[in-house]
Amino acid sequence: MLTGTVCDEITAAVRAAPDTRVVINSDTAPDSTTVGELFDESSRVAAGLRALGVGPGDVVAVQLPNRRECFTAHAAIWLCGAVVLPIVPIYGPAEVAFIARQSGAKAIVLARSIRNRDAGPTLTALADIPGLDLVILAGDPLPGTVSYRELTDSAAPGFAPAATTARDRCLLVYTSGTTAQPKGVQHSHAGLLGEMASMDEMRGHPSETPMLSVFPAGHIAGTLGILRMFCRAGTTVTMDAWNPEQAARLIAKYGVGSSAGAPIHLGGILDVAQRDGLDLSCLAEYTTGAAGVAGALIRRAADFGIGAFRCYGSSEHPTISSGRPEDPLDKRADTDGRITPGTEVRIVDDDGRDVEAGAPGEIWTRGPELFDGYTDPRHTRAALADGWFRTGDVGRLDTDGYLTITDRKKDIIVRGGENISSKEVEDVLSTHPAIAEAAAVGAADETYGERVCAFVVVRDGGHFDLAAAAAHFTAAGLARQKTPERIVIVPELPRTASGKVQKHVLRERLGEHH
Repeated sequence: MLTGTVCDEITAAVRAAPDTRVVINSDTAPDSTTVGELFDESSRVAAGLRALGVGPGDVVAVQLPNRRECFTAHAAIWLCGAVVLPIVPIYGPAEVAFIARQSGAKAIVLARSIRNRDAGPTLTALADIPGLDLVILAGDPLPGTVSYRELTDSAAPGFAPAATTARDRCLLVYTSGTTAQPKGVQHSHAGLLGEMASMDEMRGHPSETPMLSVFPAGHIAGTLGILRMFCRAGTTVTMDAWNPEQAARLIAKYGVGSSAGAPIHLGGILDVAQRDGLDLSCLAEYTTGAAGVAGALIRRAADFGIGAFRCYGSSEHPTISSGRPEDPLDKRADTDGRITPGTEVRIVDDDGRDVEAGAPGEIWTRGPELFDGYTDPRHTRAALADGWFRTGDVGRLDTDGYLTITDRKKDIIVRGGENISSKEVEDVLSTHPAIAEAAAVGAADETYGERVCAFVVVRDGGHFDLAAAAAHFTAAGLARQKTPERIVIVPELPRTASGKVQKHVLRERLGEHH
């Protein structure tokens, strides 16, 4: 078992290579710095947080785009011995308030504005949350908030990181799963370092290999990207907002050798390369997952000289399986790779018995990077059995040891790499006065993997369309990505004898409604 902490790992890595470059691509706040400069700034912020009462075990939420403040905030919170709670930048006031309340956050770091969305409504939503003592704003401060800029200007003479252990909680990340509300996934220092060690063992990077990091903080992949930025030498190029044209040019400009993203990211890069005749063959390694990955996308990448492959993981167990650039093309394109070092997988039937080799079943996993449970013990008891995590996903292992995900038990929609709870969408739809019943499913989409599709039963005299959906979801304070992009009006929803909506029937019907 790993005995160090995230702070130990970051401190040692920065001391060894303080001049490692970090390039921040942004239309509004471009920056170029080093991990040494970021670490020094993190120490000052940590000293400021400590002076404000943040200490070991406290939860500090962060909703920032991939910018300097996001990276220094993560490191500073860990240096305080506190728990980082990253929140996806697209989340609206209702989601941020739920997470802050449910997590027991002591402090939250927000951007004054994200993508032209002002922090005002979020501050209003956070106003009555008990125990939330500090609201820290990056950008122009507002009354009742602390300026992040003032924290970065703090003096930190003799600052020493708080004492923590490998088993202490250091990360709390919220995920949309089978429940309507997101669940709090808890990771220890040992768990995050276990993931790093597993990836190192699986495929080491030459120290000079530049990396492009596009996953937003709030995802486990985004947090791990920040950790790798500090701890693995090699230039890191980050983006604070997705733009395929800029991404393709950054890859070419910096000779990026490694990157990762959802299918929408890889597809966008390939479109630009094809349109503009860009040579992106420097990209030897591209990991893609987070949604159903079409084999054709991996094969298309190969035509551009890009070593793309699929992977499979979750917030609870970050990387369960992964391809490698040297794998045969059919394995990279048509499977989700081999089980990662240190991870064990079982494929079981509905009674929890192992199935025959090659047969499909639910995937159960365990390993050093497995989470330490949810914040709600009831969810933990349902998901963990004798140390095995029941993923809710269905897959099969072939005779070569490659895993392929074939289905999922979880009722979620994966849009552009974002997990969206069908029940949460349905709960919001059900509050609209025109709707008698509603069911949400994922509609297959080449660009996003899936889009949100709502089957609705409209009340007599009622009217509901895409414009009504957009207005209703905006009023509910939810992320725009959760708003239905396809509405199918039906006289009734198909149900089982026990009354459960038959989602598979609705998915089959999608092909009939264009």
